[in-house]
Amino acid sequence: MIATESPARSSSPFHLLHHSRYSRASTLALVGWLFCSRSYSAKLESSVLPRPLPLDLLLVRPCSGDMALYNTTLPWVSNVAAQRTLRTTQVAYPIALLALYLVAFTIRSITTSRKDEDDVPQQPEQLGPGGKPLPKKHNNNGSPKEPGIPADLDFSRPRKLLFEWLSVGIVASFVANIVVIIVHALVARNEGWWCGEAPTVYLVGSFMVYALLLIHMVDSHPSPTAAHFVTWMVAALLEIVLLGASFALYTSDHREPTVGAPQNGHQRGGELRRDMTEWEITEVTIDIVRFFLLAALLGFFTLFVYLQRPKRKMEEPHHHDESDALLSNGHATENGAATGPSHGYGAIAQNGKPHGPAHGHHEAAPAGWEKPKQVPTRSWWEYIRAYAIFVPYIWPYKDRKLQINFVICFLIVFAQRGIQLLVPLQAGHITDILAGESKENVNHQPFMPWAAITLYIVYRLFQGSNGLLGATRQILWIPIEQYSYRELSVAAFEHVHMLSLEFHLGKKTGEVLSALGKGASLNTFLESVTFNVLPMLIDLGVALVYFLVVFDAYYALVIAVVAFWYIYITIRMASWRAEIRRQATNASREEDAVKNDSMMSYETVKYFNAEAYEFNRYREAVQKYQKAEYLVTLSLALMNTIQNLVFMLGLIVTCFIAAYQVVTGIRTAGDFVTMLTYMTQLQGPLNFFGTFYRMIQNNMINSERMLELFKEKPTVVDKPDVTEMPSCEGEIRYNDVHFSYDHRKPALKGLSFTCAPGTTTALVGESGGGKSTVFRLLFRFYNAQSGTIQVDGNDVQDVSIDSVRKHIGVVPQDTVLFNESLMYNLKYSRQSATNEEVYEACKAASIHDKIMSFPDGYETKVGERGLRLSGGEKQRVAIARTIIKDPRIILLDEATAALDTETEEHIQEALQTLSRGRTMLVIAHRLSTITMCDQILVLHEGKVAEKGSHLELLAKKGRYAGMWKKQVRAQRAAEEAKVLKDKADRLRRESMDSSARGRNVDEESPNSSDEDEQQRKEQTELQSALSLSPKAAAPHAEIASVLRGDSGTDNNAQREALRSGTVRSPSPVVEEEQDKQAPRSS
Repeated sequence: MIATESPARSSSPFHLLHHSRYSRASTLALVGWLFCSRSYSAKLESSVLPRPLPLDLLLVRPCSGDMALYNTTLPWVSNVAAQRTLRTTQVAYPIALLALYLVAFTIRSITTSRKDEDDVPQQPEQLGPGGKPLPKKHNNNGSPKEPGIPADLDFSRPRKLLFEWLSVGIVASFVANIVVIIVHALVARNEGWWCGEAPTVYLVGSFMVYALLLIHMVDSHPSPTAAHFVTWMVAALLEIVLLGASFALYTSDHREPTVGAPQNGHQRGGELRRDMTEWEITEVTIDIVRFFLLAALLGFFTLFVYLQRPKRKMEEPHHHDESDALLSNGHATENGAATGPSHGYGAIAQNGKPHGPAHGHHEAAPAGWEKPKQVPTRSWWEYIRAYAIFVPYIWPYKDRKLQINFVICFLIVFAQRGIQLLVPLQAGHITDILAGESKENVNHQPFMPWAAITLYIVYRLFQGSNGLLGATRQILWIPIEQYSYRELSVAAFEHVHMLSLEFHLGKKTGEVLSALGKGASLNTFLESVTFNVLPMLIDLGVALVYFLVVFDAYYALVIAVVAFWYIYITIRMASWRAEIRRQATNASREEDAVKNDSMMSYETVKYFNAEAYEFNRYREAVQKYQKAEYLVTLSLALMNTIQNLVFMLGLIVTCFIAAYQVVTGIRTAGDFVTMLTYMTQLQGPLNFFGTFYRMIQNNMINSERMLELFKEKPTVVDKPDVTEMPSCEGEIRYNDVHFSYDHRKPALKGLSFTCAPGTTTALVGESGGGKSTVFRLLFRFYNAQSGTIQVDGNDVQDVSIDSVRKHIGVVPQDTVLFNESLMYNLKYSRQSATNEEVYEACKAASIHDKIMSFPDGYETKVGERGLRLSGGEKQRVAIARTIIKDPRIILLDEATAALDTETEEHIQEALQTLSRGRTMLVIAHRLSTITMCDQILVLHEGKVAEKGSHLELLAKKGRYAGMWKKQVRAQRAAEEAKVLKDKADRLRRESMDSSARGRNVDEESPNSSDEDEQQRKEQTELQSALSLSPKAAAPHAEIASVLRGDSGTDNNAQREALRSGTVRSPSPVVEEEQDKQAPRSS
């Protein structure tokens, strides 16, 4: 549709007398004009008609006696309304559609997100570190549902293709309109035909809007959405208005628009047309086709939605209750772990207890806080809603000074936007002064603009991130950045420590530590969005408004098109390059792995003369990385070239338009400089957008890892009405306790027992019987799924976790120490302990003398995880640390397993002293250490199979008696083996003294057949002895080597000693053990 020009009329009435068709009424017209000019002047002042008014219109309107005569010469009266309607609608069309689509898209994103929240049962509010609320978990198993529309507009692929092709047809119709205008302008160039600004804005702007709708429809899922439907509906209404105005204008008298002719009726346009031309017919035809395409989109959308209504009626609504899992079976949890057939995470059993404490992460689906393998896909509203959790840690709500800094930083951002506009304006003003075209030039004579140049320099001094304003903003932002980093890091650290044991047992330490360190990434992300993305968008918006108001619509249109395609191409190519960069990163890591592996295996390479192989392997790894690096560099150069090409095309168009307007006198040279300077300033942020987009993407991923870590919640927490346990006597009672780490394999099945205060109870049994689980439940690492655990009659779940753990001391089997001094580790259990108390505890644990033998004594660094200490030393430090804590309940998990016999005796004495007046639970595999316990519980398959004292259990001849018999036999075998080994060592020493004499004897005396037979018998006996256990067989192997003479010397003395009985043969216990193992060897 082309906006047309109404024919201009002369402002003088006397020219009418020269036209023959006015001759009959010339006098009447003149008199009528003079008579009615005064009475109609008031109406004309408020008329919608433009000024100056054509005089022949005034002659016709009041004097209508001969209207048939004048209608053929006055088309402007009937066309002015249609022309203005057409022009206004054309300019408003793309702006209205774009604004409507953005609003509809925003509303849809918010409403669909709220719909997801409605589908999830309400959970009690969780509080993070410092009492700040944590976000609730949501079930995003499917696509977000569109409110009020069944199946969320999730049309099938053929239906979606139908919408896409119809949209392609609409985009093609605008392309056809543009082609028609270009061809028409070329054909009618001699007449100076041009459509004008309004049609140009309409066609190009609408093309961009519909291209955006099409791109979003193709890329997003589900699509099309309600936002598309609303936009199409409004577009169809506007198309009707445009068609009506076009028909009203083109079917009446009108003039062709020409270059430079304003479309306000002031001047004549091109040739007068009384009917539609072939160009206008073509144009209107394309418009009609476009309208029918829009109608088809609306019709098919409504039809497909209507067809899905029966499906929705057939679906029964599911009402959630407390027994439903938040993460349904077969679906991935929020962190990626599949729940499988078991109860989902968060489901509550009918008895009010959780079905299980663990919801571990599956290996194939890493946790959300682990490093993702691809960019997460979320809607913008989901990001905003999720990142709202960080607001309490980022906003300094208690520090008024930092709040003032925050406000000043934002004011500086807006001030910088004003400077960005003032710099090109001032440059243009200086140019006009130098060219003599400014209003300040007297008689258009140039002069030296000292003040203007000084002001320009001042503006440049404040401009940019390196200017005074930018530097001030960076300085003011430093304390805010440090505050947010400090709060985020400390809060994340506290949060991870507050998580339950199941999280720490299934975590990857490296991934957790990496996620904990993402506070800086979040700061960078927020700072980048606030001080880079936001200013860039503001600059683009200001540029559009400025060029539209100060210059004309052509400039604003070019900037909008360039910005759209620049940003779109950048995002597309950055996403394409992400996979290339990932391959290059993997190739670089592989190169490092090959290099490190080869260097670490230096001796192996030399053993097998594999230098050439390693050289080739490393060369191939380097070449692979270089190929990937080449693709990364090539793709970056390609992206930069395309970005620059897009911007240069826009710059060329604006330069040509501005240069033409300067030549024709419409603009000044200063305007050209202003435009060129402003466009150059816009190029910087756009060029940076590629790198900036990738940086934001990486920071978003990193900060999301911290976000997911914050969303992890402890499975064992205090109840809202929990009370403290002020004192503890030490009574422990387990009442029908059931627990399982995995529902398929229960760990405890109805466990019940009682420990009286001040008694010692030992837990024995095979591995996996539930001994460690008993400790974990008592220490509140887990909650029992049924039954109760009581301390002094108080259910441990009814009192606070801290008050329970305060009265319990634990000596683990594997002691881990901090990489600090011994004194630091010893005082860790009670920081208020004095040095004298530490010394007494270490003496009780038989470690004081050992510590004092170290050069630095108690200030000795123990190394990472205490690796500089031996196993026995670490165990004694752990016992001393527990003694310093002075708890009422002590849990010993094989506390003497890593100690030698002598030290074990000292520790047993210290533990007997420590256990007086305290309740002690001991897990033991060496039954000799628990013979003095008041009660021994034999656990089997999660139950108490036997209980009693040591003598009582031996008298029962049950499981405990069998375990005791096996350990006694093993101990005797070990003792026999030790005796054999000691005697073999003695014989070896004796043989070394008599080796020379023995060798001479062997050389002089011939070997008899009887001696050979005797040696074979001895070897057979010793080979039979070698079938014993490793500990018992070791000395026999040495004795066999003596008899065989493997030492290279004569061993007659040793053999003689064996034959004479100096070295005994295996004891009956050993022979019994041999008999038991013989069938297995056979």
